[in-house]
Amino acid sequence: MKKTHIIVLGLVALVLTASCSPFHKALKSDDPALKYAMADSLYQAGKYKRALKLMEDIVPAYRGKPQAERLMFFYADTYFQLEDYYLSGYQFERFARSYPISDKIEEASFKGAKSYYELSPRFSLDQTETFTGLEKLQGFIDTFPDSEYIAEANVLVDELNLKLERKAIEIAKQYSNREDFKAAIAAFDNFITDYPGSQYRAEAFYLRLLSSFRLADNSFDSLVPERMKEAKGYYDSFNKYFPDSEFKADADEILADIEARLLKIQS
Repeated sequence: MKKTHIIVLGLVALVLTASCSPFHKALKSDDPALKYAMADSLYQAGKYKRALKLMEDIVPAYRGKPQAERLMFFYADTYFQLEDYYLSGYQFERFARSYPISDKIEEASFKGAKSYYELSPRFSLDQTETFTGLEKLQGFIDTFPDSEYIAEANVLVDELNLKLERKAIEIAKQYSNREDFKAAIAAFDNFITDYPGSQYRAEAFYLRLLSSFRLADNSFDSLVPERMKEAKGYYDSFNKYFPDSEFKADADEILADIEARLLKIQS
């Protein structure tokens, strides 16, 4: 009992000490200047959750005042550091609109765009946020072409584009797996047109050939000759652009099957 009593007293002492800390005094204070100074100190120390509590109290009070620009940048960046990217993106855009000639405008614009990049989901999910991220990052690149953040911005753009490419080719593959070969061919055609520099380009050419061959192979006899010739045309396109591809051996096997079928039909 005595030991328990000592522990309880210790906890009470800790609570009382905490309630009297400079942070809690500032939090309970009606003095915006005190809260501003404490929020600034906590932000600089990387104690973002505590800083945010104070900032949320004083942002309205400093609107239109000289300190507002600095406070609003810290406010947006605090959300960014806490990985609350919806709010950081919104707040950085708000900062950029309010202070277009600020010496922090470049950093705010980049972090605002990067916030939308961070919201992009994995490739298998809806990619609306990915398109938004690309738009914001490209806007930053166009506005600040000489920025110190350009290299990173370009990397982020490449990552988002790669995600969209992966999404597109996986959709085309799904059509093929469901044996909807016409839809698969159209999807691979669109992929090849939309992503001319994609790392999946050789695979798309090969899978278009494979889908075309499988379509011909599963067609009525009257349609087989024409569709085999179309498949052969897709092989020629694949071989023209990717003669040394990892898919070359498989493509050559398909070509051999096509030529054997066409030879049988003609004989």
